[in-house]
Amino acid sequence: MSIADSYDALARIIDYPAEKTRLLTDCELVTAFMKKQGLNHRTLSPFAEFAADSPLAALQEEYVATFDFNPATAPYLGHHLFGDNQKKGGYMIMLKQEFERCGYKPSGVELPDHLSVVLGFLGYMARQESDMDAVRARRPFIAECVLPGIERLNTAFDSHQNSLWKPLIEAARLLCAEDCKEVPSC
Repeated sequence: MSIADSYDALARIIDYPAEKTRLLTDCELVTAFMKKQGLNHRTLSPFAEFAADSPLAALQEEYVATFDFNPATAPYLGHHLFGDNQKKGGYMIMLKQEFERCGYKPSGVELPDHLSVVLGFLGYMARQESDMDAVRARRPFIAECVLPGIERLNTAFDSHQNSLWKPLIEAARLLCAEDCKEVPSC
């Protein structure tokens, strides 16, 4: 299990739930990687237990209630960084340009600042380990463009302490912080 695999698995978990078996497998993968890295591997436990005990329809209902019907916890990093102003548009353009520059083509229909899309991109970038320019670009990208948004989203969940989706955001924060710890601004 690598950081790339962890980003990909967490991206799938944070996306709209489509398959319960895959969701549970991805929770196990991320948990195993976090444990291997010495991170709080129990972070995902509340969500994993909820996912294991709930039918897919309940997971989907909870996802919509948490992320779609509540702007405070929407999984769009641009919203958390800039609100609804022109800077958010510039952020989205920058993300799309970065995706194109690196050859990343997101699947699905989500906006480029959706956390699952950004995590998928980080997984893609992490797979470019043989390209030292990609490695050097990933960490500052996380520190400057991703981690601040995740931290604000995580803070937004403070008023929703009982949300079973909060552990996913915390796991994303922990993975990104671990990945960019060599960058002083992280």
